Amino acid sequence: MPQTSNAPAPGTPFAGRLRFYRERSGKSRAVLGGLVGRSAEWVKGLEAGRLGQPGLPMLIRLADVLDVPDLAALTGEQRLSKATYTKHAHESLGAVRSALTSYTLPGDGAEPPSPTALAVRVAQAWHLWHGARLQRTALATLLPGLITDARAAVRLLDGAERRSALTQLAQIYHLTQLYLAFQPVPELVYLASDRAMSAAQDADDPHAIAAAAWYLNHVHRDAGEAVEARVQLAHDTAAMLRPETSREDLALHGLMHLAIALSHARLGKSGDAWRHHDEAARAAQGLGGHVHPWLMFGTGMVEHYTVTLHADTFQAARAIQAAGRIDPESVPSATRQSRYMAEVARAHHLRKDEVATVHLLKRAREASPDTLAYSLFARSAVSEMLTTGGPMVRDEVQDLALSLQLIA
Repeated sequence: MPQTSNAPAPGTPFAGRLRFYRERSGKSRAVLGGLVGRSAEWVKGLEAGRLGQPGLPMLIRLADVLDVPDLAALTGEQRLSKATYTKHAHESLGAVRSALTSYTLPGDGAEPPSPTALAVRVAQAWHLWHGARLQRTALATLLPGLITDARAAVRLLDGAERRSALTQLAQIYHLTQLYLAFQPVPELVYLASDRAMSAAQDADDPHAIAAAAWYLNHVHRDAGEAVEARVQLAHDTAAMLRPETSREDLALHGLMHLAIALSHARLGKSGDAWRHHDEAARAAQGLGGHVHPWLMFGTGMVEHYTVTLHADTFQAARAIQAAGRIDPESVPSATRQSRYMAEVARAHHLRKDEVATVHLLKRAREASPDTLAYSLFARSAVSEMLTTGGPMVRDEVQDLALSLQLIA
């Protein structure tokens, strides 16, 4: 019989928590195993404590399937925030952290930075993020000054100029979130994404709000949190846009539906995921080949996420089949191309094809070693293959592990 209590007893270990939430959901071990691409015996091994707690990607999948809104409820004493990020810290993290958490006020008579000049600098930062292979290193040279100057502009300006500065500040916080992502400072990632939304709302700019909603969705989806809230946010934001009036609105409308599709895929709601993906694809096609200059939304981005949706719903064969039709360079962004290659590698990894997985991870590293270094999937898969990988891939796995700093 399914359990009726709302939560397991305090101190219950992971094995007992998994069994509790499985029984509460009314799912058999075979059904749960099937939904996450594993066997009933694997689930039994977890619940009996014979197998250790799985890695983050599988924990997120289990939580989504079992409708557990907070991974900490499933893992118990282990904090989700620490499980969701690597231990890999960028060398300039301290400078960016200091700029983000400092509250220096401009002095009397200070000259406010020009919103137009800020916009030029922000565009340059986006160019570095998408164009540099070591994008965090490149971005770190600009971020501290951008954060400080944009805050000063918001404080010193008023009217339309202040709103313009706020839209630039929101983008600066997006860039900060991207820089911080998957580093051991989850509280700063949440802070940056929340500040971005606050700045966008203060600017009263639907376009800025839509971009902030996209990046907030990333934060909560990566952490396995706030499924209903993040989907509703994307729906509400899409309703603010007028896709029939401008290319910008059309691109952001499609982006909101892509965010919804990704959230549904994590829950295994394949029908809903593909329905919203199709809406995103229609929006991308309506752009006539245009790609959003910093969000990178366009037909290529929608196609790239086709592989992610198939992988998230454990349709590895379909993901690989789709990848065969997609140009990895169809999105003009080194970091997006690297992430895409890692997603195709994930699909091959689901099929236990270590040779293809390693080959694609190396291609992801070629596109952007920085992006791969902070990839949770890459770090998890390479760590696993260090133990399980056969002689065919042993040397290449060792090489990847060295570059990911998994071994000395």
